[in-house]
Amino acid sequence: MRPHDQVQGQHPQSPSLAAATQLPPAYPARAAWGTAGRLRAWQAAALERYLSTAPRDFLAVATPGAGKTTFALRIATELLETGVVRRVSVVAPTEHLKTQWADAAAKVGISIDPSFRNAQGRHGAQFDGVALTYAQVAANPALHRARTEAARTLVILDEVHHGGDALSWGDAVREAFEPATRRLALTGTPFRSDTAAIPFVEYERDAEGIRRSRSDYSYGYGDALRDGVVRPVIFLAYTGEMRWRTRAGDEVSARLGTPMTKDAIAQAWRTALNPDGEWIRSVLKAADTRLSEVRRSVPDAGGLVIATDQDTARAYAAQLRAITGEPPVVVLSDDAGASKRIEDFSAGEQRWMVAVRMVSEGVDVPRLAVGVYATAAATPLFFAQAIGRFVRARKRGETASIFLPSVPVLLGLAGELEAERDHALDRKTSDEAGEVLLDDAALEQANKEESASDGMLAGFEALEANASFDKVLFDGGEFGVGGDVGSDEELDFLGLPGLLDADQVATLLRQHQAQHVARAPKRTGTDGAAVVDHRRLTELRKELNQLVSAWSRRSSTPHGVLHTRLRQHSGGGEVATATAEQIEKRIEKVRAWFIGKS
Repeated sequence: MRPHDQVQGQHPQSPSLAAATQLPPAYPARAAWGTAGRLRAWQAAALERYLSTAPRDFLAVATPGAGKTTFALRIATELLETGVVRRVSVVAPTEHLKTQWADAAAKVGISIDPSFRNAQGRHGAQFDGVALTYAQVAANPALHRARTEAARTLVILDEVHHGGDALSWGDAVREAFEPATRRLALTGTPFRSDTAAIPFVEYERDAEGIRRSRSDYSYGYGDALRDGVVRPVIFLAYTGEMRWRTRAGDEVSARLGTPMTKDAIAQAWRTALNPDGEWIRSVLKAADTRLSEVRRSVPDAGGLVIATDQDTARAYAAQLRAITGEPPVVVLSDDAGASKRIEDFSAGEQRWMVAVRMVSEGVDVPRLAVGVYATAAATPLFFAQAIGRFVRARKRGETASIFLPSVPVLLGLAGELEAERDHALDRKTSDEAGEVLLDDAALEQANKEESASDGMLAGFEALEANASFDKVLFDGGEFGVGGDVGSDEELDFLGLPGLLDADQVATLLRQHQAQHVARAPKRTGTDGAAVVDHRRLTELRKELNQLVSAWSRRSSTPHGVLHTRLRQHSGGGEVATATAEQIEKRIEKVRAWFIGKS
């Protein structure tokens, strides 16, 4: 009889389960700088809360890279060791994650079968449990209910928001695991924006009567950043002139990021991502320059390009090979060898990987440090999952640099990286609320559109796409005055040292900003009077409004109140009538708020 099959208190600790005490804070990566002991502070606090309350259901919300797997496996070893449970069932979104969970569990003496199939009916006696996908559970919930009833079981629901992907999935998860002795739910990304309840998650009514999900322990990106558990993320946005032909045969030109209709934004965005255009080629080259700088301090740092579809992924890979002289690793979602290629890349030192969907959630490649967001997917869930691939910190000072198009929805998501979300019921649908869906049904639809982009934009033809550097986004603030590709303004940001903590990043960005503003040419007319640069004025207004929106979210202060304070500070009227100098003063004031200056 295995030690953890015995009655509580009647067995010594087994050597394999004792390995749990040696579990690093964030398997499989080395513990991040600043973490001490066997568990990170949040993991230890969450574990203490769990053990002191012994709940049947427990929901832990922790930012990607914080170490949810470690926390869950520590609980599993505790429950197996004391005989509270005899089996473990892990439910994950993808086949790749099943293997990842099994590998992690093996490190602490728990044998998980990631190859279990419903047709087997039962797992081998040599295993402590199985790893399943949500789809696998939905295919035969009665089978998994019978397995759960057969022995005291801990169910780990990884990225539990997937349990609400469809009514049938939610019902299946409830049916299969309602008899479980313990259920541990984990998530690292924003919850759904639809009103499909997530199985085994509790909801509480807020002051407005809206039911919101209640977590038993929450550890957000902002907390993790302060603790040095995750990397600070620098977003480098690129604009440029786009030209395309509509299905009506009209040729349209526009600058990426300027105010446009929703359809025009989508078409300009697609034009930028066209593999035959100069925009993506310039951005890939800039990203590789940044990667070279990072690798001076972090020799094994890697880069990831997230592509729209398989054809563009292959085209981007060819461009990277021409830029670097080294073939990148290409990962396609329907390729049987995709998981193995991800694992090999994670353990290797190649510069670049290009993927379509395989690295969007849960996949750990801790050495990823530079990313190119070259996809048209714009749901907050997908964006959070994608950025989550870059934030895991392995040692003090590692940063993440993400290159993206200057598209309003992406800039907004980048500015809200630290926002914490709850799943809310009893409220308006997303269309009524004017929100972008968080749920995976919308994500799946977005991915279907990506794989059939020509059908979505029937008759659309990208003609020309040129890139220019726009700005840097960090910690809710914006830096940079723009510049041509290859300009000093761009290279100053691409050349930031590879090892910087969050405070050092902020300091250097402010210094570069001040230098760029100081050396910007002052235009004057023949009579000596300043000539108003209407394009620059438009950019300043846009930047101010974005900063005010970001600070309004952070401080819960209405926009109007903030604009009134800023007018009192700089003088002048409303934004529409203020001078460039007055708006610049207001921008600097808001930036000062972000760094704690009054």
